[in-house]
Amino acid sequence: MSIKQTTRITGMGVIPNARDLLCSLYNKTLSLLAEMPNQSAYRQNTERIIKQRLKVVSTETDDKKIESILNDGQMEELVDKAKRECNLTEKMIGWEPWKPSLGPPPPGQWKWPI
Repeated sequence: MSIKQTTRITGMGVIPNARDLLCSLYNKTLSLLAEMPNQSAYRQNTERIIKQRLKVVSTETDDKKIESILNDGQMEELVDKAKRECNLTEKMIGWEPWKPSLGPPPPGQWKWPI
């Protein structure tokens, strides 16, 4: 097995332990999602996707095969996306979008086109 020298993506270096990092990020995101109510649409959809990805990353050891199965970029890109999703999940917990609105929307808020 050869060691990857470059991603060929400007500003994105090779992450030698990308698979381990992905597992860690996916597990952290899943634990954060568990703090949300079960009926939360964000939780349901994100949890489904993360569990599918974690299964692939946990069972496959070849980075190229993982990239091929997930079909969402190189391992380094997957790590970047996983970090962003984890950060968003933390923010969503604070925002609590599953709670009802504080009041009715202002007149015309949902009218399109403006």
